[in-house]
Amino acid sequence: MPLSVTEREAFLAEPHIASLAVETGAGRAPLAVPVWYDYGPGGEIRFLTDSESRKARLVAKAGRFTMLVQRISPTYRYVSVEGPVVRSDPTTIEELTRIAARYLPPEAVSGYVHGSDLHVLVTFRMRPERWLSADLGSLG
Repeated sequence: MPLSVTEREAFLAEPHIASLAVETGAGRAPLAVPVWYDYGPGGEIRFLTDSESRKARLVAKAGRFTMLVQRISPTYRYVSVEGPVVRSDPTTIEELTRIAARYLPPEAVSGYVHGSDLHVLVTFRMRPERWLSADLGSLG
């Protein structure tokens, strides 16, 4: 059963590990890698990465990507969203802190942020255009 707009946006806003997929070129499968991300209902999806990484180069070249988040309990649910990159900028300490705080215990955030090399990070922002979603809990 597809999720409503409100349900899929709320689910995407939860701190799941996302699988990011981006085109790699003719004759190759897409690159698919796990990422931490940030999202608020109705907004842009943000993720950060090393600006020299293969992922960053491919996302910049393709100008778009897909993210998939899922859970297996209490029911299997997923949201997949695709869209264009609307902006990429050097990552700010505020962005790094916000994303780290979604995934790490509060006492670990400061150490993670201060141990990161902020100068090599870039934040990509994507505007969601196409959504796929389902909750298979009602099938049982």
